[in-house]
Amino acid sequence: MSAPIVLGIETSCDETGIGIVRGHRLLANEIASSVDEHARFGGVVPEIASRSHLEAIEPALRRACITAGITLGNVDAIAVTAGPGLVGALIVGVATAKGLGAALGVPVYGVNHLAGHVVVDELHHGPLPDPTVGLLVSGGHSSLLLVTDDVASITALGQTLDDAAGEAFDKVARLLGLPFPGGPWIDRVAADGDPQAIDFPRGLTGPGDRERYPYDFSFSGLKTAVARWISAREAAGERVPVADVAASMQEAVADVLTARMVSACRDHGVGHVVIGGGVAANSRLRAMAQERCDAAGILLRVPPPDLCTDNGAMVAALGARLLASGADPSPVDFPATSNLPVTQRSW
Repeated sequence: MSAPIVLGIETSCDETGIGIVRGHRLLANEIASSVDEHARFGGVVPEIASRSHLEAIEPALRRACITAGITLGNVDAIAVTAGPGLVGALIVGVATAKGLGAALGVPVYGVNHLAGHVVVDELHHGPLPDPTVGLLVSGGHSSLLLVTDDVASITALGQTLDDAAGEAFDKVARLLGLPFPGGPWIDRVAADGDPQAIDFPRGLTGPGDRERYPYDFSFSGLKTAVARWISAREAAGERVPVADVAASMQEAVADVLTARMVSACRDHGVGHVVIGGGVAANSRLRAMAQERCDAAGILLRVPPPDLCTDNGAMVAALGARLLASGADPSPVDFPATSNLPVTQRSW
């Protein structure tokens, strides 16, 4: 018997994502990004994001159905990002999902797209081992998670105390005169730089910090250190070596993230780790994570880059897991919640 077909809708920020899965098989993953509309402002503008979702969601839905070779009548369940994210943007997806669910007579799951960033790896590598440590790194979130009981339980081990890793990349890119979003540009420019050229600080790595914040992150100090270093060079009339700054800053971020990740695995006796979120596409983070996991005997799983950024496939994958486990659909009045905690996988 074929697994149910689940439609996933993602509208948490600046990308309209429609994904369709059957079990662990990805049938379609359509993404319409409004990033170019935000670039001239140097960041995401909530009102522009909401309007862009309204314009993009129906065409993206049509394309996804064509790619998957199905009609909406073939859909067995719908999953939609209910949070966290920009509330106006979330409402577009939630309203669409509720309307489709009522029209098609299928269950609707309002899910946490952060959990989706972990579960989406199942579409590439198969079911997640139990237990698994998840390193979630994106523009708005940097968290270490302990995932157990087939993703029924998600425990937050640590999180950023200030800027997220992706946010730090955006801010440093702006200091270097690089376009928005900054993460991909930092990665690209860093390829021509020396990661050891500048010894930028690693937040929360002092002896006292390690005891008090064993799995937490802090990147605001790194951002400030980069700003001061650039300012000092400019004040002295010296050229700012953009590639070296980008490479050294990226090295500091990857160093802290992967060190905490390995520590969490060792401390909790977990032999598997999955990295998710937009920053998981960063080439240096992926390489350093692999090096350190190999040295520690930990099995690393990272989704392909196109499944790391916000997308409908991750939402559909989480919905498929909920449906398969017999979880009840979300109540018809479930809300769009901007601060939905990562430990709550669905409503």
